[in-house]
Amino acid sequence: MGLAADRTVLRELAAKLAEVAALPIQQETKRLWQLHNDLAGERPMVTIDQICWNEFDDDALAPRCEDPECRGYEELLRRTLYQWEHFRGDQVVEGFIQVDRAIRGVPAGGDFFGVRVSEDIQTTEAANTVVSHGYHNQFQTLEDVEKLQIPQVSEDVAETQRRAEKAEWIFEGVLPVRVAGWGADPYVSCWDPIATLMSVEGILYGVIDTPEVLHAVVGKVVECYLAMLDQLEAQGLLYQWPQATVHCTGAWTSELSAPAKSTKDLWMYGLAQTLTTVSPAMFEEYEIDYMMPLFERFGLVYYGCCDPLHDRMEQVLRIPNLRKVSCSPWADPSKMAAAMGDRYVLSRKPNPAFLATPSFDVEAVRADLQATLAAAKPHGTPVEFAFKDISTFTHDPSRLVAEAEVAMEVAQAGY
Repeated sequence: MGLAADRTVLRELAAKLAEVAALPIQQETKRLWQLHNDLAGERPMVTIDQICWNEFDDDALAPRCEDPECRGYEELLRRTLYQWEHFRGDQVVEGFIQVDRAIRGVPAGGDFFGVRVSEDIQTTEAANTVVSHGYHNQFQTLEDVEKLQIPQVSEDVAETQRRAEKAEWIFEGVLPVRVAGWGADPYVSCWDPIATLMSVEGILYGVIDTPEVLHAVVGKVVECYLAMLDQLEAQGLLYQWPQATVHCTGAWTSELSAPAKSTKDLWMYGLAQTLTTVSPAMFEEYEIDYMMPLFERFGLVYYGCCDPLHDRMEQVLRIPNLRKVSCSPWADPSKMAAAMGDRYVLSRKPNPAFLATPSFDVEAVRADLQATLAAAKPHGTPVEFAFKDISTFTHDPSRLVAEAEVAMEVAQAGY
């Protein structure tokens, strides 16, 4: 086909996206997200993310482009439009193409502050991006900690310009192009990345056998992050636009300003899933105490992921600038809401296993969502439903469509 043909494909898709982005409902949904994140929401909000796209068999998602960069844009456009048509929830479709600045010295591509992941991988289905990882422990002694290097952050200006010029050539007159710095959805976590360099087993045995190594590793990682953030700020490389997402949920709020002059103008999200099985006191010692300088740097914080946090809310609520707390399928929403009151958003992660059972029970999904609202209501706790980590729906997309429909029915019924 060649670039000219790829350009034609992308412009057709971009024109469709522009039509959807211009619909009044986009601004209304942004308004609802802003109120929600400002703790004055009108109803629960719904997002659907981290989907097993390999299980769809639909020509609307079939790639046509040959150029790898064009194919990346194509995938984004096709998936955005497909989700809008079939399982949107409170999705917002924005009318622009984002081009990321070529920033060096930030964790990316399996490189974490100078250390590359070493692992074994096993798959059950070649097209599925959800795979099993067996990580090798690269930090067993204090000397190993020296492998972590303070980052040297810089922008490859020529590469940024190349990306932007190519995008402008493709989308000119159809969609505007936004060149964006670091921080569209800032993931700032210590222990989950460390787990890819040590293995979960290495961390948990290390807490017992070599705690001095664990303390040294996390201390160095925090030092690396702080140096990275200092350099991003100093070089004007932070995200210049209002943040749309934070950890698979809407991020619109009246409390942060754009363009970001410092990290105080940004959301961040942190998590320590690896430390789920340690005591609350150890969680505080190894995670909360070390992460404090990072939490303090950002304007708002979303904390947690799949880790059940109900038994350590005292420690979680020490986090400065906290606004959203993840309530995983394995967490007790009643205990969390009782601790949170109306001061934070309970970000409920419905169990993706509902989609993977031999027979799909949509009423079980409804009952689960309503149980969360019932748990939160006595405490006035705002709720959002973030459907994510969907590794299978047994190749039956109608399940996901039905789940999205019932989630919106529950959400629109209100608190």
